[in-house]
Amino acid sequence: MADPRGFLKVTNRQDRPKRPVPVRILDFKEVQVAQNEAVLKNQASRCMDCGVPFCHMGCPLGNLIPEWNDLVWRGQTAEAVERMHATNNFPEFTGRVCPAPCESSCVLGINQPAVTIKQIEYSIGEAAFDENLIEPIMPERMLDKTVAVVGSGPAGLAAAQQLTQAGFTVAVYERDDKIGGLLRYGIPDFKLEKDVVDRRLAVMEAEGTRFRTNVEVGKDISWDELKKRFDAVIVATGATKPRGLNIPGADLDGVHFAMDYLTESNRVVSGLKSAPEINATGKNVIVLGGGDTGSDCIGTAVRQGAASITTLAIGKEPPRDRADHEPWPMYPKVFEVSSSHEEGGERKYLASTVEFVGENGKLTGLKVAETEYMDDGRRLPKAGTEHIIPADLVFLALGFTGQDSESITEQLGAEFDARTNVARDETYMTNVPGVFSAGDAGRGQSLVVWAIAEGRACAAAVERYLTGSTSLPEPVGPGDREIDLAV
Repeated sequence: MADPRGFLKVTNRQDRPKRPVPVRILDFKEVQVAQNEAVLKNQASRCMDCGVPFCHMGCPLGNLIPEWNDLVWRGQTAEAVERMHATNNFPEFTGRVCPAPCESSCVLGINQPAVTIKQIEYSIGEAAFDENLIEPIMPERMLDKTVAVVGSGPAGLAAAQQLTQAGFTVAVYERDDKIGGLLRYGIPDFKLEKDVVDRRLAVMEAEGTRFRTNVEVGKDISWDELKKRFDAVIVATGATKPRGLNIPGADLDGVHFAMDYLTESNRVVSGLKSAPEINATGKNVIVLGGGDTGSDCIGTAVRQGAASITTLAIGKEPPRDRADHEPWPMYPKVFEVSSSHEEGGERKYLASTVEFVGENGKLTGLKVAETEYMDDGRRLPKAGTEHIIPADLVFLALGFTGQDSESITEQLGAEFDARTNVARDETYMTNVPGVFSAGDAGRGQSLVVWAIAEGRACAAAVERYLTGSTSLPEPVGPGDREIDLAV
């Protein structure tokens, strides 16, 4: 355990520092910087000898948080890296982009600010590479079984690495030109620089995982052909069909899905495209949706030099503190200020969108009204409160509704559930024997940490299916700890 009286000696929480706003908005480099080592150890010492570490429940991966907090405090970096990787393939990803539900479950959070778990996780992930503590893990023996993983986001990569290290021949298929999925083209560099992804992929390649880019399964190769070539197939294609807004004017030039905007920006930042076609420079921008995707749109628009940025939410402004119906250790819905919110823009609540307004096919504004809550729970535009907000660009960051392709059903007969996710049983297997579903493809839009957890568990299920047993850890099943933490 870390210093048993550490939480009494160090009562202030010090988060990971950030670059100053006027500096960081000039580029797309990561906003946050490394924490001073002495400060980091002090923060790790705040981890209590709490008896029952509820942070384990808050983390879908079941990370051994108290153990590596103690090791960081003691300066035992190599041991901390080992304990971290026992449950998490990619702490350098989660330490950057996970909303840290573990911190909401921290026992210290009952009467003090929670331990800076995410910051410590980030430091361990970086130390692993900085001190050359990451080496390829080669299998003790190779098996005569092959597995195809379709999709190279966090779920697919986690499943692929687990199975490769267990001795399977694994090929990852990605329809884009580079491996990474959401990590590559969905998350801006100011949150996750792409060399962080590339260095992990280099380790996986050294271990033997094979990557196949520019291959769209269902088009370039059929699902049934893939099934014939491999002993098992894991569908980890994510939930990429964006939720639209069915109101007048939705087809106007200037109305875009948020992910189209972010993907294009990521390609420009990576040097894969010379200039963005969707450009916020000098324009009035409105973002519909208050989650991480909407926040990423704000940060991107700020860096492109938008004239104004407004985020609209149909509901009420969240409370600053936990609501009574969301007591500790639940994950509370509270008012959050991301790094992008710090950089600019305005947030408005109780705003119901009524109509996209335009001239000659081009967006000029958004008609909104005050949201009125009805007795039956519906939220409707209040009559007489309509007004128009000038807008040149509107980004729809309203979440996702499942698969954007039905080829797996048409070609392989795999079934979708009511939410158009690839249906699976408690072992992650679909109705087609040997075909599995993991991550957002199976559970719907969720967190990176859930995707990694499902990828790891699915890998264990695949090994059991192909060999009759498994030596891989099985952290969660599709129905385990079913807590909606999507943001």
